[in-house]
Amino acid sequence: MDSIDKKILAIQQVDSTVAVAAIAERVGLSATACWRRIRNLEKSGVIRRRVALLDAKSLGVGVTVFVSLKTSKHSQKWLESFAAHVAAIDEIVEFYRMSGEVDYLLKVVVPDIAGFDAVYKRLIAVVDFSDVSSSFAMEEIKYATALPLNYAI
Repeated sequence: MDSIDKKILAIQQVDSTVAVAAIAERVGLSATACWRRIRNLEKSGVIRRRVALLDAKSLGVGVTVFVSLKTSKHSQKWLESFAAHVAAIDEIVEFYRMSGEVDYLLKVVVPDIAGFDAVYKRLIAVVDFSDVSSSFAMEEIKYATALPLNYAI
């Protein structure tokens, strides 16, 4: 990945609807050469997909909850079952396996506390945990989807 690829990515991270011709002009390439680079970035998995970022409050899911989970079970079979259950719950928008004292961290978006309670009940009905702790975000101070490009190789 060179500096031109990084410039292309910087543009696309801000607005993936920018036309290839406009990107090409901004990075100093022909449209064809720019399009080839974008296709290569997609094929290599650097560009995973193109999406629209939606406003959670406008869609009625303005409450964000971070759920820390601990379990005494650490088998591959248990993780696969847990991951399948998490995948089936649309309100869980991020899911991480962690190091340290917490085993898993979930980011959940819901309309209100009752909505979170419904998600919580779905989780505990199908998976055994040794501890569940939930923290409600009081205020979103920074939200970014753009990744830093200065580390890209």
